[in-house]
Amino acid sequence: MALRIRFTASRTEVAQEAMARLIARYGQVEARRATVIVALGGDGFMLQTLHAQSGRGVPVYGMNRGTVGFLMNEFSEEALPERLALAEEEILNALSMRAENTRGKVSEALAINEVSLLRQGAQAARLRVSVDGRERLPELVCDGALVATPAGSTAYNYSAHGPILPIGAGVLALTAMSAFRPRRWRGALLPKSAEVRFDVLDAEKRPVMADADSRSSVRDVASVIVRTEPSVSHRLLFDAGHGLEERLIREQFV
Repeated sequence: MALRIRFTASRTEVAQEAMARLIARYGQVEARRATVIVALGGDGFMLQTLHAQSGRGVPVYGMNRGTVGFLMNEFSEEALPERLALAEEEILNALSMRAENTRGKVSEALAINEVSLLRQGAQAARLRVSVDGRERLPELVCDGALVATPAGSTAYNYSAHGPILPIGAGVLALTAMSAFRPRRWRGALLPKSAEVRFDVLDAEKRPVMADADSRSSVRDVASVIVRTEPSVSHRLLFDAGHGLEERLIREQFV
């Protein structure tokens, strides 16, 4: 199949300038005809691009024109078709979030990195945590909690002192933010197939919000169910020898 590239970029000046130069050099096809999407920006823009491509099955190759760029490749205008031809592909499954608020309204969203619950006010959240229908923590007092995929384990999860997960490990990280009770609880590793349910205790006095990839927020939640959505997958391309597996291992030795 002939390579048909669609370039997209974040709104920053450096990303927009890079896209203009690449289009002048390699051309631009309509989105519906593209065989590969090249995204220019940072990790946030990569997540935005992957969400926008959900269901299309078109692989996304990122080049870093942002800050951290963990999900991006090194930026270069040279030999782009050759890099794309040799790129390694990673398949990422999404998490689904089903959040019900205190008024009974249900909201659903998908996440690639994590689904997180965060306190809305000054008081700590009180959460009951169940896994596959079995109560595991009758009360978790914390600033918040999250469920992260391996791809997202170096993001919000890692800043909350959660573990870095190998991409092929088939597990999810359940991590608390600033847990006060149980004092010694440091999170859990769960099978990829696990369904995690959070029930908010004392929701009126201690309100909690739920968020999927920091892009789909639901306030005043009463309960949140998180599980892997195997029917939703994303294709991510990395330069040969610099795949996501290697990046996740390398990140643990810095």
